[in-house]
Amino acid sequence: MNNVNRWILFSLAVGVVVHVVKLHVLGYQPYRSIVTDIVQGTIAGGVLGFFTVQIFAGIKTTKFNGWITLFGCGVPGNGMLFRAVCALIFLGPVNVPEEAMYWTTSKDGAGHRLNGRHDYMMHFPPGGLPPNDAFWSLTMGDAKNRFVANPINRYSVSDRSGLVPNADGSVDIYIQNTAPAGRESNWLPAPAGKFILWLRAYVPGADILDGKYKVPPIVEVKC
Repeated sequence: MNNVNRWILFSLAVGVVVHVVKLHVLGYQPYRSIVTDIVQGTIAGGVLGFFTVQIFAGIKTTKFNGWITLFGCGVPGNGMLFRAVCALIFLGPVNVPEEAMYWTTSKDGAGHRLNGRHDYMMHFPPGGLPPNDAFWSLTMGDAKNRFVANPINRYSVSDRSGLVPNADGSVDIYIQNTAPAGRESNWLPAPAGKFILWLRAYVPGADILDGKYKVPPIVEVKC
């Protein structure tokens, strides 16, 4: 779908939201006070703003292998709507792309919700780690995006955490609730329930900035 068609659908969607709010939230009220107008305008604006940001986020975000990213966050001069989308997708402060790029996911590569009841693996092929001129990290968060308490006090893994590569130079990260036997160096502890993952690359390489780098999927390991 090209950008013109996306904006047409976006405009139609906004029109539908306004119509629904007018009919089913505000209702028909021929005699209204100033206070009523203010309250109804605030409600309509809030609802419209919420759905507008949600729709715009769906248009602007890039999705691949279950991961979501957004190019251009943190750039001076971004419009209010784009900044709202960045704040929706990436909680907390966001750097310009040349300083850091971010990806997040709550689903595996097959589209299933990540849950500590299952074991997962993230496989980076030889030479496939996130290209950067500083460092990269993979961080675990629970369903509310909080750090997950675990017996080894590990909340992320990175190129500085002592990951052990395979014989061919590839790297496997084990994402699960209990330690993988013999592979604890590459273990990112997960909670017992749902969780979220964040991948960050600081001073990212050209392939990331150009959109050529593809983050590997999170794959459920079948016992």
